[in-house]
Amino acid sequence: MEKTGTRVPRHVVLLAPAALALLAGLDAALLLLGLPAPVRVERWADVHGPLMVLGFVGTLVALERAVAVRRRTALAAPALLGLGGLALLTPLPLTVGQGALVAGAAGLVAVYGVVWRRQGSAALAVQGLGAVHALTAALLWLAGSAVPHLVPCLTGFLVLTVAGERLELLRVAAPGERVEDAVWALGLGWTLAAALALAVPTVGWTALGAVVLGLVAVLVRHDVARRTVRGTGLPRFMALAMLAGYGWLAVAGALWLVAGPVLAGPAYDAALHAVFLGFVTSMVMAHAPVILPAVLRRPLPYRPVLHVPLALLHLTLALRVLVGDARGLDVVVQVGGVGNVVAVLAFVVLAAGSVLRGPDAAPPPGRVPGRTPATTPTATPAAAVALAPGGPR
Repeated sequence: MEKTGTRVPRHVVLLAPAALALLAGLDAALLLLGLPAPVRVERWADVHGPLMVLGFVGTLVALERAVAVRRRTALAAPALLGLGGLALLTPLPLTVGQGALVAGAAGLVAVYGVVWRRQGSAALAVQGLGAVHALTAALLWLAGSAVPHLVPCLTGFLVLTVAGERLELLRVAAPGERVEDAVWALGLGWTLAAALALAVPTVGWTALGAVVLGLVAVLVRHDVARRTVRGTGLPRFMALAMLAGYGWLAVAGALWLVAGPVLAGPAYDAALHAVFLGFVTSMVMAHAPVILPAVLRRPLPYRPVLHVPLALLHLTLALRVLVGDARGLDVVVQVGGVGNVVAVLAFVVLAAGSVLRGPDAAPPPGRVPGRTPATTPTATPAAAVALAPGGPR
């Protein structure tokens, strides 16, 4: 299979089950909101959380890691997570999908082990700890735990994965061992809080809230996004998405710190979607133009229109959480939820379109788009390219 002269790598096929998991998860989101959905399968609503976290995002994380490792056997992790997600959508026994998710999560832990033997670091240790949380959540679910009790581990998987990646980028700025030690300690604290949430819920969930707020404080204090948000183009887009994500993660941490065990009702909806939509989905949007090209071997050029789904996501989430959940207004929650679904779908469509369209052609040397050379006699070729959309910043 060829695309514009570039061979599409075979591992790209593993994106298909992740895409199906995403679409089914969004369909299930509408069902959970009590709204009409394209496909009405009650089981999809029951597996919505694990499907989105492990079947969708988990597959993406495992695929990115496997491609970086450059071992064919490493592709077993995303393959199993993807197949596990697909099995959840079929009439097969639930344990079939759950078992595949366990195997895929174990494979992801093994992939991190391979990377660790090559070059260990605090950032990698935090990401590996996140994978252990994914495996723990999958095992607990297979053992019969209800989905709300999996939340500390499911959130731990994704938040620690992102935290580890951000810490890896911070190493370029040489933040010092104290920052790395702090993030690692908070990762261990998350693990302890998750265990306590199962044994002593009142203590565990409150501790989890404190850990989340501590992690947000450390990351925001040192993340380069605080500086790049003043830039332009892709760096500014990524920074806006990341800083907004940190804000929503703090909302979830505050809810858990104040309310303790939140396993149902408006507070449950607010905390969960503050993490999974406000933080995780925002981070996926932020990093998609950087990570997907490494997987697809095709560029995903940044275009300003990507700000539209990002803004829609956060505005509709604010409506859902800060108005609907906060005041017990079910209709507002539904409106916000539909907006969330539209935002995610819009980003997928725009990102896919950007990949297919490819990079914009650079303007002729010495010419700024929208002007003739006569009106810009002092512009050098380098300056013209730098001023062009998508040019060097």
